[in-house]
Amino acid sequence: MNTVSIKKRLSDFSELVMFQHSVFSLPFIFVAMVVAADGWFGWRLLILGALAAVTARNFAMGVNRYLDRDIDALNPRTKGRPSVDGRVSEGQMLGFIALNAAAFIVVAWAINDLAFKLSIPILIVLGAYTLFKRFSALAHLVLGVSLGLAPIAGAVAVEAEIPAWSLWLAAGVTFWVAGFDLLYSLQDMEFDRRHGLHSIPAKLGARKTMNLAAVFHLITILCWEFFVRDAGLGSWAQLAVLLSGGMLGYEHYLVRRDFRQIDRAFFTVNGYLGFLFFALIVLDVSMRG
Repeated sequence: MNTVSIKKRLSDFSELVMFQHSVFSLPFIFVAMVVAADGWFGWRLLILGALAAVTARNFAMGVNRYLDRDIDALNPRTKGRPSVDGRVSEGQMLGFIALNAAAFIVVAWAINDLAFKLSIPILIVLGAYTLFKRFSALAHLVLGVSLGLAPIAGAVAVEAEIPAWSLWLAAGVTFWVAGFDLLYSLQDMEFDRRHGLHSIPAKLGARKTMNLAAVFHLITILCWEFFVRDAGLGSWAQLAVLLSGGMLGYEHYLVRRDFRQIDRAFFTVNGYLGFLFFALIVLDVSMRG
């Protein structure tokens, strides 16, 4: 295989799992690692933490694309995905899923015993989202839990235990992700209704869904406030929570004003939120040191 073919193949797999969306989970695993270590946690854990986050997400997205290929083929928004148009075959997807699952388990083993023990249960949760939306509108929360596991994993990597503050951080991430997934799913509301998919927008309609997303994001801010207090963090961390609330409010403003702003709200605002939160937590911990 020549260089051009390799680049094309890598591009297809990157599009398959929407690799750029890793920005949603990566900042929070590192937030937890910084807080757990009370500062810099070392290059070894940095590399292992990044590998764990990427392989876990690749596994989850691979499962989603493989199981959803029949539904995606019917949806005008998703019918151009590599899993649908033949650029990535079913066999290649299964190989990709298996490779990332194995890599995640090996990385967890290299981190510590607790991480290794939790690796397979985590993979089961990560793979559950696609199945859930076939029979339950709770799939949005399952997706939230999937990303909410990231800060717990980060704390486990450093402390080899699950501290209480990491549960507050994880709960915040869970409702943050579930809330913006509700907004994102508004794009497929009519499609879901026609094909019997159990999304909350399909069941409740646009306005009630936006109101529920707002409630989820209010819970997010409350959970992150409890995280800051429980972890003994200071004013920069409080600012992170405050600015996150403002950014989520702006996200809702964009979506309520114009559904065509959903992509901007989903990708841009949430991407910046994660990195801003991480930067301010790092600043807070470093100022304490």
